[in-house]
Amino acid sequence: MARTLIKNGTVVSPTGRHEQDVLIDGEIIVALYARGQADAMGVTADKVIDAKGKYVVPGGIDVHTHMELPFGGTAAVDTFETGTIAAAWGGVTTIVDMALQRYNENVQLGLAEWHRKAGGNCAIDYAFHQIVGGIDEQALKDMTYLVDHEGVTSFKLFMAYPGVFYSDDGQILRAMQTAAENGAMIMMHAENGIAIDVLVQQYLARGQTDPKYHSYSRPSLLEGEATHRAIILSKVAGNVPLYIVHMSATDALNEVAAAQHEGLNVFAETCPQYLYMTLEDHLARPGFEGAKFVCSPPIRSKHDHHHHHADLWKGLRMNELAIVSTDHCPFCFKDQKELGLGNFSKIPNGMGGVEHRMELIYQGVVLGEITLERWVETCATTPARMFGMYPQKGII
Repeated sequence: MARTLIKNGTVVSPTGRHEQDVLIDGEIIVALYARGQADAMGVTADKVIDAKGKYVVPGGIDVHTHMELPFGGTAAVDTFETGTIAAAWGGVTTIVDMALQRYNENVQLGLAEWHRKAGGNCAIDYAFHQIVGGIDEQALKDMTYLVDHEGVTSFKLFMAYPGVFYSDDGQILRAMQTAAENGAMIMMHAENGIAIDVLVQQYLARGQTDPKYHSYSRPSLLEGEATHRAIILSKVAGNVPLYIVHMSATDALNEVAAAQHEGLNVFAETCPQYLYMTLEDHLARPGFEGAKFVCSPPIRSKHDHHHHHADLWKGLRMNELAIVSTDHCPFCFKDQKELGLGNFSKIPNGMGGVEHRMELIYQGVVLGEITLERWVETCATTPARMFGMYPQKGII
C-alpha cells in the first residue's frame, strides 16, 4: 500500500505536544519518529507532506449524528454520502450515527435499515448507536441481541417527544437494568417531555407561535430535572453507565457534576451551538429566520439565571463534559423548517455542524477557554475511548 510521511509537524495528544514525524502505510499509522529521525534512518514514502508550523492531530470523531433522520413529517437533508463528505472536509474521519427504532417497530430491523442507508455511501468510517423508541419485552431482548451479535453497545432513550420516541420512567429503568446485564451504555435525551408539551400548548393558545417560543417552552429547569431523574434511575439500576447527550445548560451540568463527585458512571457531551449561540441573537431573529436555529434542547437565553456558555466551557475544562459532538441533523429552510410557519412546534428540530465542529471548538483554544490538548481529547480521544475505537482511533 502507498506510504505517506508527515514531517516537521507538532503532534498533539491529550498529554502534550511532540515534535514528531508520522509514517502512514495505507490508512494505518505504523511509526512515529523524533524530528529528523526518519531521514536519518532512510525512511522512504510515496508521498511526503511538510507540516512545518502546523499541528498534526488525530481525525475527529463525532459520536452524535442523525443522517437521513425522519422527523416532523420530513427527513434530515444530509444523506450518509453528503454528510460524511462534509465531515471529511471538517477533519472528521469517523461518525457514530443514531439508528432508529420507533414505537411498534423491530429494533433489529431499524439497525438493518441504517446499515442499508450507510453501506457503500460513506466517505469516512462510521458506526451506530441504537435509538430504542419503544421499550417492551421484545425490545429488551433485542438490546442484548445487538450487543452480542451486532457490536452495538450504546442505546439512546428519550425522556422527550411523547408519542414519538418517549419512554416513561418504568421503561427507562427496565432498559437500564438490561444494560447493566449486557454491559451496554444508556444515552439519554434528558428533557421532561410531558411538562414541555403542556407549556407548548399554553404558548400556542396565547398566540405565541414564533420560533423563539420553542426555547421558552423548553426551559433549562426541565432539562436539569430530567437529567437528575435519569441519574437516579441509573443508580437504582446498579450504577449503569449513563451518557447525557447534547447538554445545553448549567442546570443539567450541575446534576452531572454532582453525580461524578459521588463516583457514579455518568458522562455528558455538549455541542457547538450551546457554546456559542443565544436565543436573542439567533432564535429571536426577525420574521421566521429564527427557525433555522431550532433544535432540542434549545439554544438558551444570554439573560438566563445562569451564564450557560461560561459554565459549559468550564465543564469542558474540568472534564465534567467529556465530549463535544454535534447532534448533526440539518433541514432546509425552504419547505422543511417552513413547516412550522405559524406554529413553532411544527418546525423540524435540528441543525448542521459535522463539518465545522473541529474548527469551532478550536476557536475555544484561541479564546483561551480550553487547551490545545483538551481540544484533541474532547473531539477525538475521549470519543474513541468511550465508544470502543481506542487506540486504533483518537490518538497518534
